[in-house]
Amino acid sequence: MNTDATETNASRVTGADLRRAAWASSLGSAMEYYDFALYSLASALIFSELFFTDADPAVGRILSFGTYFLGFAVRPLGGLFFGSLGDRIGRKQVLLITVLLMGGASTLIGFLPTYQSVGIWAPVLLIVLRLVQGFGAGAEQAGAAVLMTEYAPRNRRGFFAALPFLGIQLGTVLAALVFFLLLLPSEDIVHGWLWRVPFLASVVMLGVAIWIRLALKESPEFAKLKAREQVEERPLRSLMRTSAKSVLLGFGLRLAENGGSSMYQTLAVSYVVTVALASVEQPGPIGAISLVCAAVVGAITVPIAGLLSDRFGRVRTYRGFAILQLVLVFPTWWVMSTGNVPATIAMISVALGVGAWGMFGAQGALLPELFGANHRYAGVSVAREFSAVLAGGIAPLVGAVLLRTFSDSWLPLACYLAVLTLLTIVTTFLTPETRGRDLDVNVDALAEARVAPAR
Repeated sequence: MNTDATETNASRVTGADLRRAAWASSLGSAMEYYDFALYSLASALIFSELFFTDADPAVGRILSFGTYFLGFAVRPLGGLFFGSLGDRIGRKQVLLITVLLMGGASTLIGFLPTYQSVGIWAPVLLIVLRLVQGFGAGAEQAGAAVLMTEYAPRNRRGFFAALPFLGIQLGTVLAALVFFLLLLPSEDIVHGWLWRVPFLASVVMLGVAIWIRLALKESPEFAKLKAREQVEERPLRSLMRTSAKSVLLGFGLRLAENGGSSMYQTLAVSYVVTVALASVEQPGPIGAISLVCAAVVGAITVPIAGLLSDRFGRVRTYRGFAILQLVLVFPTWWVMSTGNVPATIAMISVALGVGAWGMFGAQGALLPELFGANHRYAGVSVAREFSAVLAGGIAPLVGAVLLRTFSDSWLPLACYLAVLTLLTIVTTFLTPETRGRDLDVNVDALAEARVAPAR
């Protein structure tokens, strides 16, 4: 009786709880993607001059994207550590730690000395902070997705689990707008203090995110596990023993979404400014404008994708947006190569805002629903972050090498993204439908389905 009463009280969700969870998850996502978009833009536009001054411009671009990749490379370690911790001590506590690491590291980048001031120590310090930032981000988005999926009503999980991803659009818009406003008074911001402002501003979002998360109740599903004394002491061992196929499915699903998002937000900006518009003396803040427009489109697309996944199923919705991205790949990169600024902004807005981020909206509930309750946080973290290294993190670096190897041709870049997208489309046919699944059970969707193809 006492156990049942404790379980009922701990897992009861009010409207206020649901709204607080949505805000807490969204602000954390905004924090992560403000840092993500900020570092993406900085890597594409200014870091090569600030921290790799002595390098050839093309080599400097590769080194700059290399530090960007390091943040992704360490994310799986953060996912392993914090994902396991989230399944042992709860979702809320881990989300507090991860947002503190991300926001603190981003703020400290604003205080870094440049290469001209301290030489080699400048890129070394940048790399250290990027590693801290990536380590914290390794379980942030996974935790937000898990938390919101476990809070939401069963028949509306797709919509509510997509809401935290609106924080991605907010973070992207804020980062792009800050860069846009800095570029307006001066095209050359690397020789003053203005480049530091966007990073220092992270502390504001950090404070608000921590304040809201402190008042958040624990996830209802984790509260039930705790009341039943079913919390897994070694969630990673449980995950690897029972869920390797589910992790691989998550990996495959992420290739197109994360690869496309990363390439359009980072490499496309660099390509347009340094290659397509190389002859233009002052190309203007086209990268920032493109990201703002794409984020506005994405803010509309993400909740719609969540609603569609509630209506038509997670897998069908995900596959539809992946196919759309594939259709848009070659036209988008060709348009960017022409140097037509309005057309470039329009194509990036659709390819990123609808194609890539449509998959993101459908993914909100899909990945958490794939895994059992007692290793769900670890499962989503591992699937997301290991795929992020080979899809999102390495994509701009590979792209920069391809540009140098193939004399700035856009075709290899489009082919690379097309291959990632095709792999995701194939994965959707191997993924079981998870809509409406009981989240209390400790087995994965694959174990429940016992059949291969998704519908």
